[in-house]
Amino acid sequence: MMRRLLPAMLLLTALTGCGDEPAGADGKLPVVTAFYPLQFVSERVGGDAVDVSTLTKPGAEPHDVELTARQVGEVSDAGLIVYLAGFQPAVDDAVKQNGGDRAFDAATAVETINATEADAHAEGEEEHSGVDPHVWLDPTRLAGIADKVAERLGKADPAHAADFTARAATLRTELTALDGEFTTGLANCARRELVTSHTAFGYLADRYELTQIGITGIDPETEPSPQRLAAVAAEAKEHGTTTIFFETLVSPKVAETIAKEVGAQTAVLDPVEGLADGSADYFSVMRANLAALKLGLECS
Repeated sequence: MMRRLLPAMLLLTALTGCGDEPAGADGKLPVVTAFYPLQFVSERVGGDAVDVSTLTKPGAEPHDVELTARQVGEVSDAGLIVYLAGFQPAVDDAVKQNGGDRAFDAATAVETINATEADAHAEGEEEHSGVDPHVWLDPTRLAGIADKVAERLGKADPAHAADFTARAATLRTELTALDGEFTTGLANCARRELVTSHTAFGYLADRYELTQIGITGIDPETEPSPQRLAAVAAEAKEHGTTTIFFETLVSPKVAETIAKEVGAQTAVLDPVEGLADGSADYFSVMRANLAALKLGLECS
């Protein structure tokens, strides 16, 4: 019996080991993404030729994600891994150990900015140092990432390369239209100072000529010093700030403290790191952000 099984087992091993790229059970290219914006782009560009999964569950705070053994296995088996180096240490480790040349760092597709460039008020503040990872909050930069994802998918699955390129072009058109909505909507505002609980909006501020004043730094879990709270409150009063923005996945307590101090209200500004509501997508969340900004900055 073993003599008959052994050749079959060897043949099965040979068949599963051949082929240029991994493929799922349904023939689709398995793509693993680190968190929502990269999942969104990969799904839009890949279409029905790919099977996209994400390492960050909906509603979870992506900065501190920890991977299960099963997720590490998904990274090992993926035909393409789309991540953002430096944003999620656990993902960085898994990619370093198991990613190889199948890993694509989305930050390499766009021009990145330092946190101190995105927030002039943070110069000399240790908690604001480093590179701002939130590149997707500039729709034009996200379009650049989509183009590169199409290129990498085309290398992994040449038979569908033209389809990937066409979908990326369609997505670029939609993102360009969104960029136009922001440019027009934020052109005439009573103030251009954007006071946020978390310094996540540097790319958005850079694109639309706003000045971000962050209460805490790039890491949303960092507790601001009393000196920082006092400094932000003073700046908010100086600029006549009427709205302090906080994000969806982090406690609003710090924003509420500043708002109470300066007599302002609070409002949600979503960094689109993850979705809590399955009915939303990148475009709907960004348009909700635009509406909140127009109201909070009193734009006409």
